[in-house]
This record gives sequence, structure tokens and C-alpha cells, in this order.
Amino acid sequence: MIDLDRAALERYRSRVRGCLIGGAVGDALGAPVEFLHSDRIRDEYGPDGLTDLVTGSDGVALVTDDTQMTLFTVDGLIRASVRADHGASHPPSTVHRAYLRWLDTQRLAAPPPDPDGWLAAQPWLYARRAPGNACLSGLGSPGMGTPEQPKNPGSKGCGTVMRSAPFGLYPHARVTAGAAFDLSAECATQTHGHPTGYLAAGAFAAIVRTLVAGEDLRAAVAVALDLLAGRTGHEETTAALRSALAAADDDPRSPDRIEHLGGAWIAEEALAIGVYCALSHPDPAEVRQALLLSVNHSGDSDSTGSVCGNLLGTWHGETALPPDWVAAVEGRGAILELADDWAMEQTQGAQLHGDHGPCTEWTRRYPA
Repeated sequence: MIDLDRAALERYRSRVRGCLIGGAVGDALGAPVEFLHSDRIRDEYGPDGLTDLVTGSDGVALVTDDTQMTLFTVDGLIRASVRADHGASHPPSTVHRAYLRWLDTQRLAAPPPDPDGWLAAQPWLYARRAPGNACLSGLGSPGMGTPEQPKNPGSKGCGTVMRSAPFGLYPHARVTAGAAFDLSAECATQTHGHPTGYLAAGAFAAIVRTLVAGEDLRAAVAVALDLLAGRTGHEETTAALRSALAAADDDPRSPDRIEHLGGAWIAEEALAIGVYCALSHPDPAEVRQALLLSVNHSGDSDSTGSVCGNLLGTWHGETALPPDWVAAVEGRGAILELADDWAMEQTQGAQLHGDHGPCTEWTRRYPA
């Protein structure tokens, strides 16, 4: 159990909730314009582009595979923590099995009769929302990708980054930024084997982990750059993050600036755009503006919105997020429930399972 006082526990919980629901809000915000050129966005939504969350007739804004995979990342990491009670836990393998449960949601119309854990029993997750080909093929082929034998060795798509914020959500007393980087990068090789693909995922996790510790975003990016410098093949990710920092120092804050950072279809560009937009509007009162900036461009808008939302939610906590958007996002109840489960597991797990706690309801939720 992590030794945090009550105020620190509440701050930590707010950052975890902010990260997961913030990513979902950014994802849902960008989803309707994901494949539209910026000119088309302005034609459809007006001269300022998209200015609000788009909801259906039921008032719900739909998320994509970005949020789906992020949630299953959390599920896998919680199970890895529960497995540690048994004396043998290999988090990459447990995360891989969680991603296979996500893959089922892309193949089945509804949860199976005997779903594996409570998350896999959520009907709203059984929806195909333009999943990436590398994620589908990497998980759909036999075996698990590893750093020594990665899946799709030529792929560096943003499917690694958009799911990797949870690797950084450990309390700072438990996991270092370097350890979060390494675990995220290793799990990214399960679908994307290009160094830029998995190193960008590692850098994102390190940034989130540093934000959890209470540092600001610029300091967090500096930590990630230091970690990248020691990794073979870091050059593209390093250059993208440096470009994001330089762009955030300049005016105007506009979608045109984003176009110079890339289309975000590849990992380092998605990370750089998310960082740039969060740094361009760093005040907690500017979260709405940052999220709108992150999706009003010609590239992979849902992924950049998701990354930006993860960063802002972790940095400022859940109460900085636009409440009207939080209220409308698909799966809000389940996302926040999962966030709370993560925070309890990481800080109070001994009271939930193991030799000193009950081994009933919690292990039914997260079978080890």
C-alpha cells in the first residue's frame, strides 16, 4: 500500500480520473472530423471549425478505438497488479491478454455469455470505430510481439500512443518515469515494431507519469527527452517533441501551426500535436480551447484530441475538464469507475485482495 495522506490520495485520484475521462472527451470531440481536411471542417462547422462536442439524438458523443484500447490497457495493468499476489506477474503478457479482449469487442456484436471480467461485459464497448490495421493484425496473428520479435516491424502508427497513457498513471512512489517508459514501449511492440512507434508510446507514458508526480508539462517533456536520448532510434520522436515545444512558444495558436507538425497518423506526430495543443493553452481555465485546437486540423483528430485530453486531465485534474462535455461522453460511468478502481488498486490494493484482504468481489472484477 502506498503511504499517501488523504489530500495526496485525493489529488492522485483526480489526476487518474482526469486522464481517462479527458482522453475520452478529446477522442469523442475529434471523432466526427477525423478524416476531414481543415477546409472541409470549416465548410461544415463554420469559420472557427468545430466548436462543440457533436452528440447523437440521444445526447451522447461516441468515442473510438482510442478510448476502447486505453480502457483495456488499464484493465490489463490492474490484473497484473492483482497477479503479483500469486508471486508471478508479467505485465506485458497480462496487457496482451487485455488487448485480446478488446479485439473480441471488434469481432463480436455483444459481450459473450461468460465475459472475462466486468469491463468485457460492457455492451457499449462492442462497437467497431475505425480501429487501426496494425492493432488488428498485430493482435490477430499468433503469438505476442516483444522487443526482440515485434509485430509489424515497419509500422509506427499512432495506435501505440493513443492507448498508452495508463502506463504512466502509477503513483510516483511506486514506478519511476523510466520504468513507465520501458513498460509502455515494450507493450507497444505487440502491434507496432518500428522504433518510433514504440518509443513515442514510451515517451508519452513518461510524460504522464511526471505529470502525476506534480510537475508541469514542460518539465514532463524534458524528462521524456532525457529518457529518449538513451534509446536507439529515438531521433524522430525527439525531433517531434522539440518541434512541439518550439511551436508552443510562438503565436498564433492555430490549426495552421498543427499542419507543420504533421498529420498525426504516425506516433511521434500524434504525441507532438497533443503536447503542442496542451502547452498552447496551459491554464486550467483554457482546457476547452486546447481541446478544440487539438482536433481542428486535417489529420487524425480523434487521436490528437485523446492525447491532449489525457495530458490536460492528468496535469490539471478532472475538475478542469468542461463539465458539459464530460457529461455527454459515451461510457462516462464505466470510465470513471475504472479510473477509481485503478486508483484504489495502486494505493489501497492490500485492502482489496491478497493475504490481508478479501479475495472475492475484486478478483471477480479483475480475474488473476
